[in-house]
Order: sequence, then structure tokens, then C-alpha cells
Amino acid sequence: MKIVYSEHWIKKHQKKRKDITDDMIEYAITSSGQLKDKHWQDALNAISRIPPSGRILKVIYKKTQEKIFIITAYWLD
Repeated sequence: MKIVYSEHWIKKHQKKRKDITDDMIEYAITSSGQLKDKHWQDALNAISRIPPSGRILKVIYKKTQEKIFIITAYWLD
């Protein structure tokens, strides 16, 4: 699974969300079901509790056959 990042996520990750790592994003996508996004028809959501912190991470992404395009990710709590 190859992960590609959007410009939006790169900016957010550099400034505000440095604590969200690639491993956390991969874990959220693999452990969560594919939920349709409310605003975009072709985007999917992954919501998962990340161990050992217990915080809930939401990842918004698009999926193709060989790539996962990360739009954004943020903590819900």
C-alpha cells in the first residue's frame, strides 16, 4: 500500500499535527471500515482508536488500486 499526501495534509502536518505519524494513519485505515464521506462522493473516512494513547483518529482519504491518497487526518477528542 503506497501512501500519497495532499498539499493540505503536508501543510497541516508540518504546522499543527506533528503528533500524527504514518503508522497511525495506516493503522486507522486498516483497522476501520470504509465509511463514505459526507461532503465528497469519492472520498472515504476511517475512524479508529489508536493504541496505546486511546485517542480517536479520523482519516479522510481516496483509494485507488495501487495508492491511498491522504486528504487530511485529525484527532476527534
